[in-house]
Amino acid sequence: MAMEITQYLLSAQSPDARVRTEAETSLKQFQEQNLPQFLLSLSHELANNDKPAESRRLAGILLKNSLDAKDSATKDHLVKQWFAIDVALKSQIKELLLRTLASSAQEARHTSAQVIAKVASIEIPQKQWPELVGSLLNNMTQQGSPAHLKQSTLETLGYVCEEISHHDLVQDEVNSVLTAVVQGMNQSENSADVRLAAAKALLNALDFSQTNFENEMERTYIMKMVCETACSKEAVIRQAAFECLVSIASTYYDVLAHYMETLFQLTSNAVKGDEENVALQAIEFWSTICDEEIDRQEYDSPDTGDSSPPHSSFIQKALPHLVPMLLETMEKQDEDQDHDDDVWNISMAGGTCLGLVSRTVGDAIVPLVMPFVEINIRNPNWRSREAATYAFGSILEGPTIDKLAPMVAAGLEFLLAATKDENNHVRDTTAWTLSRIFEFLHTPDSGFSVISQENLPKIVKVLLESIKDVPNVAEKVCGAIYNLAQGYEDSAAGSSLLSPYLTEIITHLLDAAARTDGAESKLRTAAYETLNEVVRCSNLLESSGIITQLLPVIMTKLGQTMDVAIVTTEDREKQAELQASLCGVLQVIIQKLSSTEETKPIISQNADQIMVLFLRVFGCHSSSVHEEAMLAIGALAYATGAEFLKYMPELFKYLQMGLQNFEEYQVCSITVGVIGDICRALDDKILPFCDPIMGQLIENLKNDALHRSVKPPIFSSFGDIALAIGAHFERYVGATLQIMQGAAQVCAQMDTLDEELMDYANQLRKSIFEAYSGILQGFKDGKAEVMMPYAQHLLQFVEVVSKDSLRDEGVTKAAVAAMGDLADVVGEQTKPLFSNFTFCGEFLNECLESEDDDLRDTARWAQGMIARLMLSSS
Repeated sequence: MAMEITQYLLSAQSPDARVRTEAETSLKQFQEQNLPQFLLSLSHELANNDKPAESRRLAGILLKNSLDAKDSATKDHLVKQWFAIDVALKSQIKELLLRTLASSAQEARHTSAQVIAKVASIEIPQKQWPELVGSLLNNMTQQGSPAHLKQSTLETLGYVCEEISHHDLVQDEVNSVLTAVVQGMNQSENSADVRLAAAKALLNALDFSQTNFENEMERTYIMKMVCETACSKEAVIRQAAFECLVSIASTYYDVLAHYMETLFQLTSNAVKGDEENVALQAIEFWSTICDEEIDRQEYDSPDTGDSSPPHSSFIQKALPHLVPMLLETMEKQDEDQDHDDDVWNISMAGGTCLGLVSRTVGDAIVPLVMPFVEINIRNPNWRSREAATYAFGSILEGPTIDKLAPMVAAGLEFLLAATKDENNHVRDTTAWTLSRIFEFLHTPDSGFSVISQENLPKIVKVLLESIKDVPNVAEKVCGAIYNLAQGYEDSAAGSSLLSPYLTEIITHLLDAAARTDGAESKLRTAAYETLNEVVRCSNLLESSGIITQLLPVIMTKLGQTMDVAIVTTEDREKQAELQASLCGVLQVIIQKLSSTEETKPIISQNADQIMVLFLRVFGCHSSSVHEEAMLAIGALAYATGAEFLKYMPELFKYLQMGLQNFEEYQVCSITVGVIGDICRALDDKILPFCDPIMGQLIENLKNDALHRSVKPPIFSSFGDIALAIGAHFERYVGATLQIMQGAAQVCAQMDTLDEELMDYANQLRKSIFEAYSGILQGFKDGKAEVMMPYAQHLLQFVEVVSKDSLRDEGVTKAAVAAMGDLADVVGEQTKPLFSNFTFCGEFLNECLESEDDDLRDTARWAQGMIARLMLSSS
């Protein structure tokens, strides 16, 4: 019998901290001591219309939290707990949840819909709760079902479709769900709430509708209902219908041709006259069509050799009408907009879509946009000038250089002058457009650039004046300098035209980063990122002196961050952000100066002071800085080589902290990478630290709480450690190989239909092969026989991977390399194995026919190693 918990739920929301804590403790104890009764009591509370709204609300939240969690390890634990509950008791809970859908309280219905979907996500993939869909459909078809029950049922169907895979329902169930949802959109039969819930449910059900969209009659009926719903009198329903059309554009592009005329009319009317939220979705429809066509064009490029899925050229056909419609939206700017990530309005959506159209059709867009630019660019109204500049900047990617070069050459002088426009928005967009010009039309290495020795002085002068403008404009100017510097990246062999201006550019970037008026914008981060790119792309022969002078400046700035008084959390965050930027600059300087033997000593001379700074940064206990400082330490290890050993005693505790930081798993992942850098720098001098490092890495792999993305780098790091310490790795072989074999087995069982999971499987398999290669090479000079017991597993793993059509080239290359290393290192003893595994020859021949040069070279080498082994006399 369920326990009466209303009072506990109300007390847990009391303003009195003591009352609240006592109630929370009691609820926690109930949950831990008797979870089934706890969930049943919560379900009774949620279902009971006589209970207070506050207690029902918290009951719903606790139910959801007992079934689902963001963290995958916690979620797995909750799922196991649910499966352990008695079937009869679970049926009671589910019955109460379904009953709550008829509640008069909207909030209870909404919460119940979410909880039902969470239970469905656990049970339906396991072929449990087969009656759920039928029960929900019954609510829709039963004579006299109240509107609020239909609304909550449709909401539930939408959530269930969102939570489960389309493989989990049979086609008859999909047909019934779609019928109920589409009928729910019927304007003449249903209230606005029901129609809104139906439109939202359809959005989630579209992934299930493949078979229905292949049937012309069913498809046309669905499209007719969506188009009618897009004309509803309620804006929120129109918006939901357009969201469905966006999804249909992406998922069912191939069958849209018959409906495109109607869809153009619908979207055009919405863009020109509807409320902004609806108009934004209408523009998104065309952006999605562009995305589809761009993908298909890239897929069909000669490089891939594949034939593309059908391309209907919808954008090309709509071009004469679509472009004027988008240009019109670009004059509907907000008074306070700047091209910031947080701002999204119809003008920016129109410009973004125009940019995608440009990428889709290329040269054909230029004659449609340039008259608009020429008419408006000098207009007294700032909106017209800004729209013209935005349109010009939006079409710089897509058309050929031959088409763009004359108009950019003609317009560059005007744009440079427009950086002094009286209007902030126009200056902001002008700086953005200059940035785009330098990104797409400034590649001197390929033989073309709009920038010459003659106009560069003026360009630099204008940019360095504009970087003093208001923060949002200065941030865009940083982007322009970034792309300007990047264009000269490959001039290392000769002389860089930018070298004479480096000191001035660096000074201005440091000034921009130090500005106090840019606190709320991204100016400081942009200035430091640009400084990094200027240093990275500079010609070291000409810039080494300037970079050497920059080093102590950045070190001093980093030192000063430690002396700032930290009073609030915001102070701590600002300090961490600044330290992250400065550590990033130091990393780039270290990498640049250590790239030649002539300049490497500069880093060695400053290494002690740099390391002291990094250790002090770690002392601030800020994980975001931890990341940047850790990356910079990896660069310092490479630069100082064996000398890095003296820093290990102090650094080691921070490496351990990084490896143990499961919560901020990026920190953990970066620390694993840095251990690889340190191994390469120290070779066998890393040995005294290997026991705790290997112990922690193995523990990490066994721990379900660690984010899965960290696991492939850990396997790769086994190879780095083995290469560094050679035969000493013998003591770790048993434990590491056992885990590698287990992980290989996990890869074989992964769901090949889940694209994200397959990407992860490829990363994992590649890293396991890299670990094998590193460990094998580590034993090359002695104790190779240690690996003989694992040789058969390695070849079995390669065989399984060789038969998998979903493996990527990285996995293939790593597998082939590991085979070659096995033959090369373990040698004679593996001869019988290579004789038995007949797939090897076929697999290598397949790799030798690859278009990837690296893969062919690796396969040729591996083939040579195996042939040498097989031809050797026993």
